Amino acid sequence: MTEHEHWQWQEPGGAWKGAGLYHITLTATDRQPLLGRLDIPDGNPARAKVVRTALGDALVDCLMSIPSHHTEVQVLHFCLMPDHLHAVLYVRHTMPKGIRAVVRGFWQAAKKLGRACSQPQTSLSQPQTSFIVPNDIREKLKEGSRRLEDMASALCGLMGEESYYRLEPVFREMPFIRPMARYSQLQNTIRYIDMNPQRLATKRMKPGYFRVQKDIEIGGRSYDGVGNVALLMEDAYDAVHVRHTLVEKALHGNNQELRDYKNACVLKARQSVVMVSPFISPDEKQVMQVLLKEQHPFILLTDNGFRDYYKPADVLFDACAAGRLLILSPWPYDGGKRHISRADCVALNEMAEEICNNLNGSGK
Repeated sequence: MTEHEHWQWQEPGGAWKGAGLYHITLTATDRQPLLGRLDIPDGNPARAKVVRTALGDALVDCLMSIPSHHTEVQVLHFCLMPDHLHAVLYVRHTMPKGIRAVVRGFWQAAKKLGRACSQPQTSLSQPQTSFIVPNDIREKLKEGSRRLEDMASALCGLMGEESYYRLEPVFREMPFIRPMARYSQLQNTIRYIDMNPQRLATKRMKPGYFRVQKDIEIGGRSYDGVGNVALLMEDAYDAVHVRHTLVEKALHGNNQELRDYKNACVLKARQSVVMVSPFISPDEKQVMQVLLKEQHPFILLTDNGFRDYYKPADVLFDACAAGRLLILSPWPYDGGKRHISRADCVALNEMAEEICNNLNGSGK
């Protein structure tokens, strides 16, 4: 069982037959940009859009046909990217077989479309109003037809099933399925999906800030990082670490010391001190929110490394694009890691202090 499948089906609920919201992602093999081309009008990432290829068009049609086969399922939202497709499915009532069967059926249909695309004589990877098909296959298609599944069926008939199913798969892995535990997650998921073109455009226009940089050495310790490494060349650094004693006092009615500490962190940032922290506790996260709102640079330590195609989420992405953020991890990426441990919290807070001590004493 792959890591992808292990994550997918560990959620409670067995086959997931009940009503609910699901975010699915179908990705092309090796991230091939076969579904569309990113267009950035006037070099403005906020206006970025994806111009679909014929395969992209056919894949969207296939997605939108799901309710005709499963009336209990509604496609609430989707976004097609050059190499993957995001969609939000709403299951309105209990299904006979569950969401996994629905998504598997969509995947099988997508693979059929992809096999047509993998035929070397076709020109499906370029955006166009109608795709180009080989002459011998064109004759077997209905006049004026633009449906890629017709082409796939024609290919299968001409090549024979054995040769047809040996074609290189465009969608090798089943779509990733993420259930939404609360209805409130829907708005955030839709925003994340809609921001995909803008974020890809930003990454392409500022690749240095989003490339994973290996072996950044600070005080003899090695980190991987994403963001502006020039933040390691500033004049002053300080750690944000809300001690347990301050929280205890606040819980017993004396919250002045805690408020003073958080205010002091913000005042230092306003004086061009780069704040460093894993920002784990709620109070530390409050400090980080002010740093983001006031657009101060800071260094964030994380308990997990960076997977392929990593990008920071939401407001962290914007701070990274603006050069105000550096994310560091002392550990490699672990796809099975779900929660931060207390030992990790302690270690990361110690590293934040260590980074500040080393950078403040480096004689810059």
